[in-house]
Amino acid sequence: DTRPMVKIRLARAGAKKRPFYHLVASDSRSPRDGRFIERLGFFNPIAVGGEERLRVDTERIAHWVSRGAQMTERASKLVGEARSQVLPAPEGGEPVAEPAAAEEGAPASESA
Repeated sequence: DTRPMVKIRLARAGAKKRPFYHLVASDSRSPRDGRFIERLGFFNPIAVGGEERLRVDTERIAHWVSRGAQMTERASKLVGEARSQVLPAPEGGEPVAEPAAAEEGAPASESA
């Protein structure tokens, strides 16, 4: 198999002492902050107040994982955290956001 190994990992952005990470799908041979195939979300570890801390495109994550992409340990924790923010739909209705996520000012159902 000559296809490159795809990794879902964090690429650091932001200023010195003010980290901000993009969740990306990239070739495993690319440098951490280098070329990537697709941006899948972001993680802001220093979010305060109403700022959005985490946004993940779970459909695209599932697509890449189904294609054999490997998630790093930290990326898989963040994706799990993002999935737990949206609770399963009660009897065919819309998914219900956790009360904590709704209080932060950013609805969990907002995707782009």
